[in-house]
Amino acid sequence: MGTKFYFLKEPDPELELGFLKIKAAPPKRRAPKSRKGQQAEEYVTSVMSNKILAEARRQQLEFDNERDEETGVAATRRAFTAVTSEKRMDSDSDNDEDGGYSDTEEHHEEFDEVTEEDEKIMSMFMASDATPQRTLADIIMERIHEAGVSGGGRSIPGIDKKVIEVYQGVGKLLGRYRSGKLPKAFKIIPSLLNWEEIMYLTDPEKWSPNAMYQATRVFASNFNARMAQRFYSLVLLPRIRQDIKEHKRLHFALYQSLKKAVYKPSAFYKGVLLPLCQSRTCNLREAVIVGSVIQKVSIPVLHSSVALMKIAEMEYCGTNSYFLKLLLDKKYALPYRVLDAVLLHFVRFTDDDRDLPVIWHQSLLTFVQRYKNELSEEDKEKLRHLMRQHKHYLVTPEIQRELLNSRNRGQKDDSNALASNILQLHSTLSLTLFLLLFEDVWNMPEVVIGMDED
Repeated sequence: MGTKFYFLKEPDPELELGFLKIKAAPPKRRAPKSRKGQQAEEYVTSVMSNKILAEARRQQLEFDNERDEETGVAATRRAFTAVTSEKRMDSDSDNDEDGGYSDTEEHHEEFDEVTEEDEKIMSMFMASDATPQRTLADIIMERIHEAGVSGGGRSIPGIDKKVIEVYQGVGKLLGRYRSGKLPKAFKIIPSLLNWEEIMYLTDPEKWSPNAMYQATRVFASNFNARMAQRFYSLVLLPRIRQDIKEHKRLHFALYQSLKKAVYKPSAFYKGVLLPLCQSRTCNLREAVIVGSVIQKVSIPVLHSSVALMKIAEMEYCGTNSYFLKLLLDKKYALPYRVLDAVLLHFVRFTDDDRDLPVIWHQSLLTFVQRYKNELSEEDKEKLRHLMRQHKHYLVTPEIQRELLNSRNRGQKDDSNALASNILQLHSTLSLTLFLLLFEDVWNMPEVVIGMDED
């Protein structure tokens, strides 16, 4: 038999011969291919890639539209067309620098920590028999019952069924809204005569936080002060308080809604801050969150002056002192009428036997620090008598020191006296005129079904 030979094209990297291991030499590298061959294997350029992606998106959009036409929800998708990532939150009313907010994103505003001890002390000054916060739904239902008619479900007698169906559908969309444009039907609500009833059909209690932010943007821009106040007090404020109660913090989009509400300062004070103080159920956590908006946003002096007077004249609640302190810390040039009202607020506690919270002493210290030179000698004597009844081992000595190192009202250089008097006269006249407008809106009638007012 002939001998057979076997040849290996490439040597094995390792050959075992008994107990020996012999390493073969590495194979020689092959010559590189020509440049023309490599150019054919290069990746697609970025420009071509963008064109391919754009074409894919267009085809996908056509596919979605065809599918929606079959399922009957094409109108809904067109109303909520997505915008580019560079501008996720878009509105026809104005341009906004804020980005889109998602319910799943961890956006939270940082606030001062509220301890349980602070909340316990403040709760002693809250009303125990206060009624719950009224909402738009409560008022509409009361008016419906008073009219002696009944509407099935969330509907209102006298409104066309097609309108009811449209806005009930809008409400469902707002309940799961994340980003993008609002439905056109929703944006026309500010121009409707019976906008409260139409808004009631959308079920505002179930709007997503992002939808509440967008609604606040639209209504703050298109409502007048009176209508904006109603929206703030009946829709926005109850939602803010409910979210804080449930989560012990405020959703970032809802916090941005509060900041947007200040676009109408008069409506913000009369629709958010003053009802919150009047309820006498505002806890310290709510006060800190709402108060942070007042700290960060610039508000005209006349609006803040009226708010200071109203809070000073209210029945006392512990958190009222917190709001007084924040407004006094904004260092406004307040008219004497406002200063006298704040002074009287503190002096009323002279005969009060209760132990006052620390925030009360701190607000008094802030008042004296900012406006000690605008108080008369008689006013300062009243404060000294007050501090004999209510003392704090850290705060009271500071107040006494501030009063000791201060001038009395009117004791200024002759060169500044005339300018100061003119400024005070102008401030007093402006405040008087503003109060007339304020009271006209403040004492407005409640919502009525089918109202025909402006």
